[in-house]
Amino acid sequence: MCSRLIVLLSLVFLCGCSLSDDNQGISVFSLSFDFSQSEEGWIADFTDLSSNMDDSSLYELKYDYTTLPANLPTRKAIMLSGNNYSNDLFMFIKRKITGLVPNTSYTLVFEVELASNAPKGTLGAGAPGDSVFLKAGASQFEPVKNIQGEKYVLNIDKGNQNTPGANAIVLGDITIPTTVPEYTLITRNNAAPSSPFIAKSNSAGEIWLMIGTDSSFEGTTTLYYTKVNVLFSAAQ
Repeated sequence: MCSRLIVLLSLVFLCGCSLSDDNQGISVFSLSFDFSQSEEGWIADFTDLSSNMDDSSLYELKYDYTTLPANLPTRKAIMLSGNNYSNDLFMFIKRKITGLVPNTSYTLVFEVELASNAPKGTLGAGAPGDSVFLKAGASQFEPVKNIQGEKYVLNIDKGNQNTPGANAIVLGDITIPTTVPEYTLITRNNAAPSSPFIAKSNSAGEIWLMIGTDSSFEGTTTLYYTKVNVLFSAAQ
């Protein structure tokens, strides 16, 4: 099944269509979000930081729907930026998906395109690329931050930094080649057979998707999300 999903992923992302394989008893379809024209209904937020307002201001949290850096093609993207004083900052975007079969388990294959300027192998308090992990996930209810003690925490299990959780998988880090000194478009996915991710829809046929970075780099990370593609498959 996993190898078939990889083939379907390539076909769907190349042709931009939805597929159905009734003969195999598997329902397959794709959702593609291109942020060049709009935010496509995605919402940004930040968590794993101090809930104290004075402390939170130190994180320099920024969200914008803006143009990519000047060295990249002229198009818009979702920008997230934060200074990781907690050594554990999670910056994410989320979106509700409706119209699914209620109470059904779906295997999800994510493909995320984003612009990063974090070279591989840089030393320091963590590394700006190697220590910032891109995650993708899904849950039956909306991922929101809650106050626990004196800290904002997420209400779903995303894992921590390079460790996956029940509701999220690690797609990789945000490194670019050391020979590239500027923002560069990179793509990460979980198309490998060893990286399945399964989420179950709720009773209303809904799933909340989530894409974000889990950082142990003690510095500022600024990223631009350009595209998110998700392949859904469910046994009928």
